[in-house]
Amino acid sequence: MALSTADLPTLYTLLTNALSPDENLRKPAEATLSACESRPGFCSCLLEIIAAKDLETQNNTRWLASVYFKNSINRYWRQRRDSLGISSSEKPYLRKKLLELIREENLQIAVQMAVLVSKIARFDYPKEWPELFSILVQQLQSADILTTHRVYMVLHRTLKELSTKRLTADQRNFAEITSQLFDYAWHHWRSDVQTILQEFSATVQSSIGTVFSVERQQTLQLTCERWLLCLKTLQRMIVSGFQSDAKNIQEVPPVKEVCPSLLQAVQSLLQYRSVFHEGHNFHPFIVKACLKLMKVLIAIQNAHPYSFSSQYVLPPILEFCYKKITDPEVYVVSFDRFLIQCMILFKSVLECKEYKSSNTGRVVGDTVITLEQAKNNIAREAEDVLKLLMVSERVVLLCNVLIRRYFIFTSTDLEEWDEDPEGFHHEQDMIQWIEKLRPCAEALYLTLFENYRQILAPVVVDILKEAMGNCPAAEVDITPRMLLKEAAYGAVGVSHYELSNYLSFKAWFEGALLPELHNTHSNGHIIHRRVALILGQWVSEIKGEIRKPVYCALLGLLQDKDLAVKLASCRSLCSLMEDVQFYEEDFVEYVPACLDMCFETMQNVQEFDSKVWDESSGESLLRIQVILAVQNFVVALGRQSPMAYNMLLPILQFSTDINSPDELNLLEDGVLLWEATLNHAPSMVPQLLDLFPNLIAIMEKSFEHLPVAMKIIECYILLGGVNFLHLHSAGVAKVLDAVVGNVNDKGMLSTLPVIEILVQCFPGDAPPLLGGILQKLIIVFIGGGDESNPSKAAIRASAGAILARLLVQNSSYFAHLTTQSSVSTLLQHAGMKVDQNILLCLVDAWLDKVDNVTIIPRKAYALALCILLTLREPQILEKLDQIISVCTSILMCDIDLNGSEESSYEGLHSIENNEDVVSSAAEETKEFRKRQVKSSDPIKNMSLAHVLKENLQACASLHGDAAFNAAMSRLHPTVLGQLQEFLKT
Repeated sequence: MALSTADLPTLYTLLTNALSPDENLRKPAEATLSACESRPGFCSCLLEIIAAKDLETQNNTRWLASVYFKNSINRYWRQRRDSLGISSSEKPYLRKKLLELIREENLQIAVQMAVLVSKIARFDYPKEWPELFSILVQQLQSADILTTHRVYMVLHRTLKELSTKRLTADQRNFAEITSQLFDYAWHHWRSDVQTILQEFSATVQSSIGTVFSVERQQTLQLTCERWLLCLKTLQRMIVSGFQSDAKNIQEVPPVKEVCPSLLQAVQSLLQYRSVFHEGHNFHPFIVKACLKLMKVLIAIQNAHPYSFSSQYVLPPILEFCYKKITDPEVYVVSFDRFLIQCMILFKSVLECKEYKSSNTGRVVGDTVITLEQAKNNIAREAEDVLKLLMVSERVVLLCNVLIRRYFIFTSTDLEEWDEDPEGFHHEQDMIQWIEKLRPCAEALYLTLFENYRQILAPVVVDILKEAMGNCPAAEVDITPRMLLKEAAYGAVGVSHYELSNYLSFKAWFEGALLPELHNTHSNGHIIHRRVALILGQWVSEIKGEIRKPVYCALLGLLQDKDLAVKLASCRSLCSLMEDVQFYEEDFVEYVPACLDMCFETMQNVQEFDSKVWDESSGESLLRIQVILAVQNFVVALGRQSPMAYNMLLPILQFSTDINSPDELNLLEDGVLLWEATLNHAPSMVPQLLDLFPNLIAIMEKSFEHLPVAMKIIECYILLGGVNFLHLHSAGVAKVLDAVVGNVNDKGMLSTLPVIEILVQCFPGDAPPLLGGILQKLIIVFIGGGDESNPSKAAIRASAGAILARLLVQNSSYFAHLTTQSSVSTLLQHAGMKVDQNILLCLVDAWLDKVDNVTIIPRKAYALALCILLTLREPQILEKLDQIISVCTSILMCDIDLNGSEESSYEGLHSIENNEDVVSSAAEETKEFRKRQVKSSDPIKNMSLAHVLKENLQACASLHGDAAFNAAMSRLHPTVLGQLQEFLKT
C-alpha cells in the first residue's frame, strides 16, 4: 500500500523516535521505517519532511529523513522484481523536487541532498533526466552565494559519480557536460580566488585582525568553501572530460590555461600560512587549499602529460617544487604534507614514460608521421625541458638535500622509537610512501637515482664515506654525525641495485658494517637496526664465503635488546632464506640458535595482531600481506603453531567471514591460512571447532574455494574425530550434498576423497548422514558415461570405490540404501532403465572398472564382489568366473599392502576412536595421522583369500552344489589352479 501526505505525521514521529536514546522507542521505529522503505510514496513523504519550513529547527529529524531517502535510492531506484519500490510515476516528482531544494541552509542535510542527486544522476542521466545540468547552470548564475555554493556541492558529487562510468557513451556524455559547465566553473574560480586574496590582504594590512564584521567573515568563509568545491569540479572536468592526450596526443587546452593560474594561486596562498597561524579562522582553509591545488596539478599531469609538458606549464611548476624541496621558506619547512605533494609531483614528472623518447627513427622518404613518432617528438621536447631544469649541479644538490635533510631521524621519530620499538618497526613497514615525509623523500631519491645513476652513484658513495669518517663505529652519543651516518646507510641500502657496481659489499661489510655491531652501547640500536636492514636489502650481493659471516651477524642482532632491531633482523634473515643463493647445508648449523631466538622474539612481541592487523583496516592489499606472512609463520612453527593462536585465530575468523567488508579481497588467502593452520595443528581445539560454520557459509555462497574447502574438511575429520562429527555432521552433509552432482569434474574429484574418509573413519555414523549423496554416487557409478574422458572415468572409479568400502564396512546400511525407492526414482530421472536387481548392476560396474583403479580401491572392489556372492539372485552365478578371476589376479600380484602405495584418491582410514591414534610429539600433525589411519585401513588389513573362501562356501550353500559346480566349471584351468592354491592357505 502506497504512502501519502496523510502518513506524514506518523512518518515524522517514527523518524523522531528512531533518534531516541531510549531503545524501547528506537528499535520499533527503526523496524517500521525499514518495512516502509519498499512502499511506493515513501521517498516522496521523506522529501516533504526534508522540505518542510516549519521543521527547520528539527534538523536532526530532517537529516535522518535524508539518510533514509538516500538508502531507498540505493536499494529501490532501479526496478526490482521482489518489490514495488519507487514507481516510474514517482521518480519525475522526486527529481524535480530535489533540484528545488538545493539551497538547503543546513550543511549536513545539503551534503545528503548532493549525494542524492549524484546517485539518481548515475541511474537516470541523460536518458531520464536530460535537463539536470541545464538547470544547475541556470542556478549558477544566481548572485546568492549560498545557492552557488550548494550547486557546486551537487556538481562535485555528481561529476565524481559520473566520471566512474567507463563505457564509451558515458565518457562521451561526460565530455558534453564538461563543454557545458567548464566556462562557468572557471569564471567562478578565478573570481573567487581574487576575492579571497583581496580579503586576506585587507586582513593582514589591518592593524586589528578582527576588523571584519561577523557577516563579512561568514561570507568570506562561504566563498572559500565554494572556491574549493569549484576547484574539485574543475579537476574532475579536466581529468575525465577529455581523453588522455597520452592516447591521442591531442592537446587539452584547459591544461595550458588552468595550470599556470593554479600555480600562481598556491604561491599566493602559501604565504598566508606565515600570517594565519594555527588557531586562526582561516588557517585550515590555507592548509586545505594549498594541498588541494598541488593534488590537482598532480592529477592533471598524470592524465594529460603531453599538454602538461608545455613550456608555460612544466618548467615553472617543476622549478617551484624544486625550490620548495631544496630551499623552503620558514612557513614551508614545517608543512610536511605540502612538501610531500611537491615530491610526489617531482617524482611523477621524472618517471613519466611519456617524457622519455625512444631511438626509433623514421623511414627515409616517408612523409607521414605516425602516432608513435608524434609521441616521440613531444617526448624529446619534454626531455629538453628537463635537461635545462635538471643540470648536474641541481641533480647533485637535490640528492644531497634528500639524504642530509629528509632522511634524518627527527627527535619525534626517536621518541616514538624509544617509547614503542615494536610499533615503530611496524609503522615503518606499513606506512605508504605518500603519507610521511621521509618515505616520500626515499621514493623521490630512488626515482632520481634511476634517472641520473652515473651522476649520483659517486655522490652517494662520497656521502657514505664522509659520514663514516666523521662518525666512527665506537660513537655512543646520538649526535647529528650519527644520524647522518644512519641516513647515508639508509640511502645506500635502498639504492642497492644501482650502487652494486660502485661499492664492494664485501669490503663495506667487513670494514664498516661488522665493526658497527661491536658497539654495545644502548644508543647503538640506531645504527644496528639500519645494518640489519642493509643485510636484507643487499642480499643479491651476499655470495659465497661472505654469507656465513652475514648469518652470524644477523643472529647476533637477534639478541639485541631493542625489539625494532630484532624485528629488522628477522626480516633480513627471511630475505636471505628466500634468495636463490640460499643453500640449506650452509645454514643448518645456525638453525637451533635461529629458532630459539625467533621464538624468544615472538614471545616479546605484543602487538602484531592488535596493531598491524587493526591499523591495516581498509587496506586490503596490506591485510593480504599480513595473512601471507602469518601463513608462512604457521608453517615455520609446525606443531608449535598453537603458541601463535592468540594472534592467528582472530585473523582467521575475520578473513573467512563472508559478511566481512573485506571478504572479496581476503577470503581466498584466508581459507589457505585456515588449511595451513589445520595441517600443522597437533590437536583440535574448541576455537577451531567453533570456526567451522564459516566454511559452511562460504560453500553456501559459492563453490569458488571448493578444493581448499575439501582439504579443510579432511583436516577436521582427522583432527576432530567423533567430536567434530557430532558437532558439525549436519553442516558437513549439507555442503557435500550441495556439491555432488552440481560441480564440474575437477570439483567432484576434490570432493570424493572427503566422502570416502567419512565412510572409512565413521562407518557406523557417517553413512546415514550421507544417504542422499551415496544414492547419487550409485547413479554416477552404474550410469557409465563418457569413458574416453579421463576425468569422468576417474569420478566413476572413485564413486565405485566408496560404494565398495561402504559394503565392506557397513553391509547392513548398504543393503538398506540399495533397497530405497528413491534410488529407482533417481535412475529414472537420469534416463536409465534397470531391469535387474541394483546389486547386480553394481556387480557389473565393479567388474567393468576394476582394472582402472589402483591397489586399495581394487581390493575394495574385490571384497565387495566377494560379499555379493551371497546374493540369492541366480544371475550372480553367471558372473562367478569373472569375480574369481578378479580376486585371483589381485592375490597373484603378491603386493605388500603395508608399503607406501597411495590410492587414486588418497583414501584415508578409521580413526573412530581418537585414543587409538598415538604419536610422538614431533610427528603429531595431519600427515602423521594420515599415515596412521592408512596403516589401520580395514580394506588393507582384511584377508581377501579368507573372505573369498567364506563367500564361495556361502554361495554354494545358497544355490546348491549342482548350479555352483556348473558355474565353477566355466573357470579357465589356470584361474582354477590359482584359486585352489590360495584357498589352501
